Formats: sequence, structure tokens, C-alpha cells
Amino acid sequence: MLEVFYSTGIRRSELLRLELVDVDWELGVVAIRHGKGNRDRMVPIGQRALNWLNKYLTQARPKFASKLDSGVVFLTSHGLPFTPNHLSWLVRRYIRAANIAKNGACHVFRHTMATVMLEGGADTRYIQEMLGHARLDTTQIYTHVSIRKLKQIHNRTHPAAKI
Repeated sequence: MLEVFYSTGIRRSELLRLELVDVDWELGVVAIRHGKGNRDRMVPIGQRALNWLNKYLTQARPKFASKLDSGVVFLTSHGLPFTPNHLSWLVRRYIRAANIAKNGACHVFRHTMATVMLEGGADTRYIQEMLGHARLDTTQIYTHVSIRKLKQIHNRTHPAAKI
């Protein structure tokens, strides 16, 4: 789940509703159906996340799934879809266990995905599409974080940045 969050930046509610048929292994995308504002979108998913997802689907999920399988990707150990609070509690535990110096849960991965893509040179409009934001100004809250990267590049490349 954490790899899917980090790779795609999808919302907690979107991950909870993700179904097996929503993963296109060939194209490397996941279909987000009825996202915020009831909008559908396709979101790229990285190979590393697909590898972990495949491992989960082949090794762990079959142990949890019941005969009345709803088709939701991520199931609890009781074979039921996660509730929002249970998923947040679980993710928060993993963040603390990893000693990540950030508070929060599922949204931390959404924010981190947007930030690293921006710092890697992605256009804000592409990040807007991935995050499913209706308005660009909603996405632009992430641009202040990339100022750190911009300062590093300025210091490394601008002749007047050094004494």
C-alpha cells in the first residue's frame, strides 16, 4: 500500500476503492474511478510499486480473500476492505516505525510524491493531473517546497552565487 501511495499520489479514499480490474499492468497505470468531485482519471504507477503489488496479490491477498471477494485490492487480515481510520492508523504506525520526521499518515505520501516529482523537473500541470486537482492553484501549494531545490541549482550554477 505504501508503495502504491508513494508512486501514484492517490488519495486514501481512492486507494480504499481501488479494485483489481483498475490496475493495467501492461500500460503501468491505475484507473481512479469516482475520485474527488466524482472525476475519473488514469494515474501512472511505477514498476517498483507494481512489483510490490504483484507480490502482495500473489502471496498475501489470497490468504485473506474470501469466496465473496469484492475485488478491492487491499484487504485486512479478515478479508474485508480497510476503513479509512484503520488505514490511517496503520500507515501512521509504519511512518513512525521508519523514523520519518513527518507527522501524518496517508497524505504524507501524496505530498511527498508531488514534491519529488516537482523537484525532479515535472511540470505542475502534470502533477495536477496525477493528483486529480480540478484547479492548478490547488497544486501550486507544492511549488514552495521546490524553492529548496531551486536554491541548490542556483548555488551550483549561477556565477554570482559564490563569493
